[in-house]
Amino acid sequence: MHDVVIVGAGPVGLLLACELGLRGCSVLVLEREPEPGSPWRAAPLGMRGLFPASVQALHRRGLAEPLLDTPGVPGLGRPGGAGHFAGIVLDAANVDIDALPFRLPSTVPEVVMTTLEAVETVLSERAVKLGVEIRYGVSISSVTQDDETVVVGDGTDEYAARWVVGCDGGRSAVRKLAGFDFAGTEPTFTGYVMLATVADPGQLAPGFTLTPAGMYVHMPTTGHIGMMDFDGGAFDRSQEPARDHLQAVLRRVSGLDVTLTDVRLASSFTDRAKQATTYRRGRVLLAGDAAHIMSPLGGQGLNTGIGDAVNLGWKLAATVNNQAPQGLLDTYHHERHPVGAWALDWTRAQVAIMRPDPHAQAIQAVVRDLLATRDGTTYVLRKMSGLSARYDLGSEQPLVGHNAPDFCLLDGTRLADLMQDGRGVVLDFSSEQRLEGPAAAWQRELRYAAGPAENDFGLGAVLIRPDGVVAWAGDRVPDQDSFERAVRRWF
Repeated sequence: MHDVVIVGAGPVGLLLACELGLRGCSVLVLEREPEPGSPWRAAPLGMRGLFPASVQALHRRGLAEPLLDTPGVPGLGRPGGAGHFAGIVLDAANVDIDALPFRLPSTVPEVVMTTLEAVETVLSERAVKLGVEIRYGVSISSVTQDDETVVVGDGTDEYAARWVVGCDGGRSAVRKLAGFDFAGTEPTFTGYVMLATVADPGQLAPGFTLTPAGMYVHMPTTGHIGMMDFDGGAFDRSQEPARDHLQAVLRRVSGLDVTLTDVRLASSFTDRAKQATTYRRGRVLLAGDAAHIMSPLGGQGLNTGIGDAVNLGWKLAATVNNQAPQGLLDTYHHERHPVGAWALDWTRAQVAIMRPDPHAQAIQAVVRDLLATRDGTTYVLRKMSGLSARYDLGSEQPLVGHNAPDFCLLDGTRLADLMQDGRGVVLDFSSEQRLEGPAAAWQRELRYAAGPAENDFGLGAVLIRPDGVVAWAGDRVPDQDSFERAVRRWF
């Protein structure tokens, strides 16, 4: 029997497997696809943007560098290098970088364009090195649990574990079979993505184009075309869209007499926005698209899923290893459910101003003007980056609950270097009083580093959880008692 069975070998499932494997858990990953890789996960259709919070999460585990070494994965530098809100492209020159919260320079780019294939390759290689077993071609058809174990089956074989995590996408079998409630809003549009050849490609404008009937995206160099058709989600998504249908939609949305001469790949999606009402039922948990689905507008799906994985991983590992304080695993739902709810609303807001009706179009014009300002662009990039997200950890200290910046001590030691083994970190910047006593008592779970930093934000010391979230921060004279209470809460 394994400690944890993860259903789904996408980026979320594989990153979660790495987090668990790093802490010595026995992990089995089951994937319904017969083998890794597909045209939908490679460029150009598999291109995705990783925002700063996600890049930092990977960097803290030594995963950003091998990802950046993958051919065709460019680092984009600072936030604002790419992105849009409701099809309105953001101008990087309008971003006030200094307004982004608790930002420090890092040794990796803050924004990375990559492919699902590249992310999954890097993560699967790391997972295997950590002892994780990955099996392909396994479609789960049953989930049963009692107080001690969970058993998932595919009709032929059964797989028992102490815990099961569904990371198997928007149509999650685990979510349905385990009886999770899935609440939200129904679709207003059908979206299409395809690799196609256009008879006269010059007819279509490159990039994002908003029209009175919806939106289309045209990447002439790759043949990548996307469309949004506000049909109430009427298209039957159980079938692959035919060329004639795609051409009719493209003509309607673009308002142009455009002709598709060849369609090599095509698929559809909607803006259905739903979320599991709880992320845990007994010994079954959900993460990524299995826990929340939304339209791809703004690129929040993958980034929200990465946040789920790094939040859940260390908490579930501590629970498996009988090292978790009371209620630790329950904080996964309490912290991540509001983030998922925000992501759904973020995409709903974009859809609302893209609708082909006079009211939506009027609001869109106002939003377009706001996004042309420095404050407007910075606001959107701040939200998209993930750096503005803050968990309520019961502290008024501004940094507590935020993703920790990549602190760098004057001796060259960086926070990301200290976090690669999956432990929490104590950074002691104060020369007046040392935290060596308490830190030593918790050295199995914490790494300790002392010395002045290039920028300490006026702090004497910080306690950082294994997921990179600041759990405690003190002034120039660290408060030993409050530090001890913070450690005992999380470790």
